[in-house]
Amino acid sequence: MDWLGFTIVVLCLLVSGFFAASETALIGASRASMLRLSKQGNRDADVVSRLLAMRERLIGALLLGNNIANISASALATSIFTSWFGDVGVLYATGVMTVLVVIFAEVLPKTIAINAPDRMALAVARPMRMTMYVLGPLLRIVEVIVRLLMRMFGLAGEHQAILSPTERLRGAVDLLHHEGKVEKQDRDMLGGLLDLRELQVSDVMIHRTEMMMINADLPPEELVREVLATEYTRIPLWREKSENIIGVLHAKDLLRAIRASDGDTSRIDVSTIALPPWFVPEMRPVSEQLKAFRRRKTHFALVVDEYGEVEGLVTLEDILEEIVGDISDEHDVVVAGVRAQPDGSVVVDGSVPIRDLNRALDWHLPDEEATTVAGLVIHEARSIPDRGQSFTFHGFRFRVLRRERNRITALRISPVPRESEVDEAKPRRAGTSF
Repeated sequence: MDWLGFTIVVLCLLVSGFFAASETALIGASRASMLRLSKQGNRDADVVSRLLAMRERLIGALLLGNNIANISASALATSIFTSWFGDVGVLYATGVMTVLVVIFAEVLPKTIAINAPDRMALAVARPMRMTMYVLGPLLRIVEVIVRLLMRMFGLAGEHQAILSPTERLRGAVDLLHHEGKVEKQDRDMLGGLLDLRELQVSDVMIHRTEMMMINADLPPEELVREVLATEYTRIPLWREKSENIIGVLHAKDLLRAIRASDGDTSRIDVSTIALPPWFVPEMRPVSEQLKAFRRRKTHFALVVDEYGEVEGLVTLEDILEEIVGDISDEHDVVVAGVRAQPDGSVVVDGSVPIRDLNRALDWHLPDEEATTVAGLVIHEARSIPDRGQSFTFHGFRFRVLRRERNRITALRISPVPRESEVDEAKPRRAGTSF
């Protein structure tokens, strides 16, 4: 009879271990992985997705089955030990069952499940579905009682996530990169793709101070030389003043005109072959501008502010670079905007975008209030710093190396340890000597 009792105790421990492993596996399983496997035809993954959709009932079934198995095993073991040792057998049964339950019914199965939650979830999906079907009536009663108690304590309500789905996806990618499962380049590409809806055209445009433009009133021969001297294929044309842009000249159209005139550039009238300019507002989201580029089948647009003044230009390449990083071809001029120094500091041109600097050096400088590094320094300093001035903020020391009129053209940026920042922030007491 005792052997039968021991057999039942072992079976109860195995059942308890099954429920413990199922709880860890199903709660820790990736819903994204299950959805992907389900679309690939894996029926077990579809079962897991349905179980996770009924999370409250699933938890109830897991805990109910686990507790029934543990309580049954403990009660039966207590009966056996008291028949052997009398009243003191209760203590023996408590000690033995505590060790067995903790090791074989909790820690061991949960450790196995947590090492491979997705695989384990697929393995236990069908048995758990059957368990929930068998315990269905009892689980419904438990759900009603739990919901009533939650309402009594004011805990009822919908689950509200702290982060948006986009931020959770970004956090998952950052975690995978930290674990070495996603390369930095892939992480940056995914992050750039998620940022498109948050960015405006003004964040990715080329500012008018850096635009290459040509006076349409130049003699045709000189204008052709100007076009051939530049590395760009689309060039804005202006007349009377640089803000008055009358069209955009495509180098391919110019070559066709030269061929049509038998090489006589003096016969070319660029105003007749230039394309009409396309103006877009600077506050337009980058994601919408990308759709507009695809819809109009053009790669070039001029950016204007709320007053209609030209602020810069944006191209399809500028938007794609926000996703994949810098795109260079054989005609690009390599500009050393970021130069690492032997002492660990970095010399940066003031016009370097903050996003590009963060992407290149894996920094996290804020880009909400300013687009360029110089703009960030001016925003934090609340003034236009002079050459030689230094500032410390956001964990970095910024030193102005060059200033031309009202523009900061070069800075030295050095990471500052947190301890040093704290020490500098503490006010020195007057009269203290060191």
